[in-house]
Amino acid sequence: MSPLFRSSADLFAELNHMQSLLAQAFPSAGSSIRSMAGAGFPVINVGTTPASVEIQALAPGLDPAKLEITVDRGLLVIAGERASDLPAEGERSSVYASERFTGRFRRVVSLPDDADPARVDANYRDGVLRISVAKRESSRPRRIEVN
Repeated sequence: MSPLFRSSADLFAELNHMQSLLAQAFPSAGSSIRSMAGAGFPVINVGTTPASVEIQALAPGLDPAKLEITVDRGLLVIAGERASDLPAEGERSSVYASERFTGRFRRVVSLPDDADPARVDANYRDGVLRISVAKRESSRPRRIEVN
């Protein structure tokens, strides 16, 4: 059969194969311009409500006093460090696998234009950092009375 007349099943199979090859070649490539799946620690979720932009960072084992959260030029930056809880080198122990991230980290989230950098709240509880960035009043929908 000619390549111009391939069945749609063959075409989708080839596209799936190409997608898996690209995922292997570029494992950190995500599906969103605002965040990248598997890009680092902490793992983040970003969403919006009519009144705010909501960011959740899944970051167990952190000292909240050592977290740095900044907003500058439309970028929200979450930075800090997670200490290792593995035995110190030289102690009589062997580590066979270590999958938990330790060390310094930095995550950057691009905020939408209607986010208000002057109105940011953050709290850390049960290993989850929740950050809420209020939207500007001028960007919220409002009802206008007709006289």
